[in-house]
Amino acid sequence: MKNKIIILLLTLFLSGCAGVASKGIFGTGVSIAFDPRTVGTQVDDSIMQKNLSARILLLDKKYLLSVDSKVLDGRIFLTGKVENPEEKLKLTKMAWETNGVRSVRNDIKIKEEFNFKQSAKDILITSQLRAALIFNKSIKATNYQIDTYKKKIYVYGISITQEEKDMVIEEAKKILDVEDVIASIILVSDLRIQKN
Repeated sequence: MKNKIIILLLTLFLSGCAGVASKGIFGTGVSIAFDPRTVGTQVDDSIMQKNLSARILLLDKKYLLSVDSKVLDGRIFLTGKVENPEEKLKLTKMAWETNGVRSVRNDIKIKEEFNFKQSAKDILITSQLRAALIFNKSIKATNYQIDTYKKKIYVYGISITQEEKDMVIEEAKKILDVEDVIASIILVSDLRIQKN
């Protein structure tokens, strides 16, 4: 009972008002107005996201800043850094145990020594791609979340067409010093339930 109360309080805490302005009320990084998922699917994804985030936080508070999870159409994407491979496996198992999960993609890395130059370069790469997506009028930039780690760009989101998906990947590959682009982009046509 005590755990359920803690999870409920964490869920309410983690869904504070700050997320409404920056990521939409469902926190997936996709604006509700432009999101091709149905409201029901958005709610399901939001519940899965909050549930997983609360359980990860209960596992260890250090994960609050070091591990990020995103849920799109029942698919869970994990990113961040952990101390050892065992932690990575624990988090993967926890993601798979989430009710309603369809798949889990674990891009969590094992921590290494902090490198300021590398971190600054990763932030620059992320900013350049974000700007390129915003300025490309054929791409709905609000539908994509971007993470960069060691010159590898991770792009998550929902694409309206295959052409849009290809353009996003191409924009990422054009950025100087990018070593790899890992795209977890779902096409609208691949969603379980779509808006009419």
